Amino acid sequence: MRDGVHRLARRILGPLVASVAFAVAAPAAMAACDGGDVAPTDPGAVAATLCLLNEQRGAHGLSPLSESAKLDRAADDYAADMVAREFFDHVSPGGGTMLDRIKAAGWVPNGSWSAGENIAWGSGSLATPASIVDGWMHSAGHRANILTGAYTQIGIGIADGAPQDGVRGAGTYVTDFTSGGAAASAGTPAVAKKRPAPARCASKARAASTLRARIALVARGAAVARRCGAKR
Repeated sequence: MRDGVHRLARRILGPLVASVAFAVAAPAAMAACDGGDVAPTDPGAVAATLCLLNEQRGAHGLSPLSESAKLDRAADDYAADMVAREFFDHVSPGGGTMLDRIKAAGWVPNGSWSAGENIAWGSGSLATPASIVDGWMHSAGHRANILTGAYTQIGIGIADGAPQDGVRGAGTYVTDFTSGGAAASAGTPAVAKKRPAPARCASKARAASTLRARIALVARGAAVARRCGAKR
């Protein structure tokens, strides 16, 4: 199986709107960050991913994102969950959404807020932070999340492996973006509200493309946004 990369993006503009969009955008240079070509299992992969994302923001006159331990935990757990249960979607098989996950990790909406999520997995040479970020920057929905000026914090999770069997040398990435959130009060952990599982929202990951790169689940992603988008 050749190298492959799969991406899916969701942007949530709290408290009412969820959308997914995909398109091709112009490439951008990613030469200033150390570790861009490391394997997803490398201890420096998260730092490299953050550097590459902030490099893109800086090139467009935007402030850098600050890494949040709470968002890191939500992103890391979700990346591992997709690999363990072999699905690739913003909505888990049980119906959990990004907002459920980040609230459970301690992020609390405060005033005017926004949140977004990019996910991707790649294998071989396309599993590196540089390849993943470059792929996101070539898709309008992912690019919009990365270049949203309102976002101030990010959580990054990278899991060893693909969200399907039979793929070696793969990495699964999750990035959660937020603005306007506050940490949960001490002694008052955030509890995500459980919802009934939406029908067929989460999907098994499909086989890696024989093309060098493509966006996975494009049409399904749009349908998921309509059927499973968080409503607040």
